Amino acid sequence: MPSKTLETFDNPNNEYDYTIHIRMPEFTCLCPKTGQPDFATLFLDYVPDNLCLELKSLKNYIWSYREEGTFHEAVTNQILKDLVAACAPRFMRLRAEFNVRGGIYTTVVVEHRALAWTPSPPVHLP
Repeated sequence: MPSKTLETFDNPNNEYDYTIHIRMPEFTCLCPKTGQPDFATLFLDYVPDNLCLELKSLKNYIWSYREEGTFHEAVTNQILKDLVAACAPRFMRLRAEFNVRGGIYTTVVVEHRALAWTPSPPVHLP
């Protein structure tokens, strides 16, 4: 069932940074102007701190937008705010790639970075 409740679980490895990548190809909401459905693929990347997002509750949360009229920019930012509030990650990025509408594709990217977190330098292998 659709739900705005997000569940979490304790990060089993919070002593170091690692990234969780989640792809959600079935996001839908409604255009607030026309009421027509908008379809998007959501890409969530985050570095957890003490909590990780539970995937079934995330699925139900994303499903809860199906009947809501909202602009692409507003819904992408609201989802990020809710996810950050639920799990307080070290870093989180949400990219929403909306399907074509009237010949226009929209991609919205929003990020959160914990104030005290500094990412590890990237490792470049030969």
